[in-house]
Amino acid sequence: MSRDQIIIKALLQTEKSSTYLAGGKYLFLVNNCANKIEIKKAVEQAYKVKVKDVNTFVSSGKLKRVRHQLGRTPDTKKAVVTLAAGQKIEVQ
Repeated sequence: MSRDQIIIKALLQTEKSSTYLAGGKYLFLVNNCANKIEIKKAVEQAYKVKVKDVNTFVSSGKLKRVRHQLGRTPDTKKAVVTLAAGQKIEVQ
């Protein structure tokens, strides 16, 4: 991945991600081309925390229809980042 591409797009705050917070896990929307090592380095650099584990998954885009035309929403990649014990990210 080139240096000019953004790896972490957003820290997701959803109902499901709020259940992760008790276990020290955070849900991020990441670049589709990013791998686990790049995600780990980006989170550690951006939030100044120690990352223990990274799990990723790709949510497939859905078919949408507007009038008579078919379209598709884009695929998105998400990462569940587990922080080391005692580490925390301030969520607003």
